[in-house]
Amino acid sequence: MIVVVGESLIDVGAGDQGPHESVGGSPLNVAVALGRLEVPVLLVTETGSDERATTIAAHLAAADVEVISAPTPSGRTPTATVILDDGDPLYTVDLTWDLPHTELPECDALHIGSLATVLEPGRDTVLDLVEQAWARDVFVSYDPNVRAGHLTDHDHDQAWGDIESLANRAQLVKLSEQDVEFLHPGADPGQIARSLLTGEATELVILTRGARGASAYTEAGEVHTPGNAVEVQDTVGAGDAFMAAVLAVLFESDSLGHFGPGLPNDAERLDLLLRAANQAAGLSCSRAGAAAPLRADLPDGWPSGTPA
Repeated sequence: MIVVVGESLIDVGAGDQGPHESVGGSPLNVAVALGRLEVPVLLVTETGSDERATTIAAHLAAADVEVISAPTPSGRTPTATVILDDGDPLYTVDLTWDLPHTELPECDALHIGSLATVLEPGRDTVLDLVEQAWARDVFVSYDPNVRAGHLTDHDHDQAWGDIESLANRAQLVKLSEQDVEFLHPGADPGQIARSLLTGEATELVILTRGARGASAYTEAGEVHTPGNAVEVQDTVGAGDAFMAAVLAVLFESDSLGHFGPGLPNDAERLDLLLRAANQAAGLSCSRAGAAAPLRADLPDGWPSGTPA
């Protein structure tokens, strides 16, 4: 089982038919995408006690996601107002994060990321879960998924320091080129990604490059895999679908524990991993909203099948 910890919220957007709401939050999206890929998953989160919370619960149940949820102090479900800029989402978030101390359940992996790793006081709980995983030799993956609205220019150095600190405890780190550009304007994204390989635990860093695909970096070298050609509706949730697909492939190949083949570090396995994740992300991009694919939507034999 994979444990995902982080925020659950409602995305509020505007479309041709007027305002609309959908379930969101990067960690929630990763958990739902894992469930749709038929990977056993548990989400540790906070939810309100209102009608929106009922919507979130139904969305998670439909994807077979188990949930451990603490109540938000206000009883309100957090929201994110979404504006699409040339298909890319920009967010204004109304969110508090007060997750209380939580014991890490028995699991194969812990995935963390997004606002839950930034906002106090709940960030301390996330850090504690990472330390619990570290003490028990549980695999940790980390996607910073930087949200510009929660940082100002003078926060960038501190934010990058926090990212490096968490990445130090994660065997797998995923970054996007947008993350790098926001925190290190003008820097070479590949160089920034490679720098994280100095982390105490870090074995694999994946850099997503939008329509141009993704790159994987290990101590043994690097692999670049092109993206799939799709008609893009929007990119909401595409990175989360990519992240979930990576974890699903690693889970199914017994690469998360100490008795399997371990994380891929050869070109063939890395290319297969990136191609499988690109397929899932491409399907998500071809649909409106955070619409992660079902396992049945992917090519026969996924992740070992040929690209769609």
